[in-house]
Amino acid sequence: MRFLSTEGRSPSASLREALWNGLAPDGGLYTPDSLAPLPDSLLRSLSGRQQDDLACRLAVHLLGDDLPRERLDVIVKKSLSFPIPLVEIEEGIGCLELFHGPTLAFKDVGARFMAQLMLHYRRAEEQDLTVLVATSGDTGAAVAHAFLGLDGFRVVVLYPEGQVSEPQQKLFTTLGDNITSLAVAGAFDDCQRLVKAAFADVELRRRCALASANSINVGRLLPQIFYYFFAVAQLPCIPSRLTFCIPSGNFGNLTAGLLAKRMGLPARRFIAATNVNDTVPRYLASGRVEPRPSVSTLSNAMDVGDPSNLSRIRHLYGDDVDALRQDLVGSCHTDEEVLATIQRVYDATGYVLDPHSAIGYLGLRSVGAPGYGIFLATAHPAKFADTVSLAIGRELESPPALADRLNRSEHTTPLSTSYDDFRSYLVEALG
Repeated sequence: MRFLSTEGRSPSASLREALWNGLAPDGGLYTPDSLAPLPDSLLRSLSGRQQDDLACRLAVHLLGDDLPRERLDVIVKKSLSFPIPLVEIEEGIGCLELFHGPTLAFKDVGARFMAQLMLHYRRAEEQDLTVLVATSGDTGAAVAHAFLGLDGFRVVVLYPEGQVSEPQQKLFTTLGDNITSLAVAGAFDDCQRLVKAAFADVELRRRCALASANSINVGRLLPQIFYYFFAVAQLPCIPSRLTFCIPSGNFGNLTAGLLAKRMGLPARRFIAATNVNDTVPRYLASGRVEPRPSVSTLSNAMDVGDPSNLSRIRHLYGDDVDALRQDLVGSCHTDEEVLATIQRVYDATGYVLDPHSAIGYLGLRSVGAPGYGIFLATAHPAKFADTVSLAIGRELESPPALADRLNRSEHTTPLSTSYDDFRSYLVEALG
């Protein structure tokens, strides 16, 4: 598979080059040059397929020209060692639970797959690779756990100080070893800006071997395609009208869904559900991209005012917003709606939503999904225990992995929003 830059001013790259570079030399995001549709025989036989078998088939279809089949099988088994169940919470609405991995968030899928790909491609004689990751909540923990203890890798996590829930934060700030956490005195957009600036700094990259682990990296993007097919495989039959609703922040998850549709996913349309950081719903309504400073909300992992993956979505549709509107509709929701929805769904069904998954449910309900609707549950509700407990009127019990981290001491370093300060830190710590 070859990868093109969304900016169109860089030569195509191999999988290894795209993994290592993160951003293309022209500042664009790498996106697949082409996606071959899945064989009709596989699409017709999705129902009932086991997760491991389906993931291996999808991985070979996507990357079989780049890695041997036996190596891909190992990567899949090490990455997806946890279930991804589809739970019907009410008639006509299913919830794809993506939070059963080690950090209780959907990002475990992409982060673990990417780490194993990088481990495969890393050459023994190369200097240690420093993985930079900006996080608004869950990404930092997923990437940190995926690379924890891997020889030849260091991880630097940038997060907005005071804007990440304690359970989310402690999942990466308590690890130590080859993981460093930087508390940035700003918003997630500042963290993301610092990471992008580092990758654009040619002199810095000559001194430090850097790689990206945000959803700008194709190593995280591609495996997210898998679980859309996992969802369909768990349906007793494929409905004629199937809608996926994706609670979205940086929009990597939605991008993967739209790529899956190009490969033959039997989805009629997608819903981009956001909190009040609604850049993409506004783009769909007006046809204009108008980023704004991010606003803090209860669904903090979605507090992104300038989502990177919008450039991939626009590239995929030839920057034709009318064509995109055929597949995608937007929906945005307030904190008040989120709290009311968590309470209402719990009272009616006993099912507990986290604030992000509640926005996915709200998107299906507000837009309307004729046929069958599936929303993605992107994080375990215990990671947002204060908010969820307030909504449902009872305390939540933390899963053992989370409870263990909550009792550990944090290791973090403060950082301003200045790129010069960040650059100086990297040169001193890693150069």
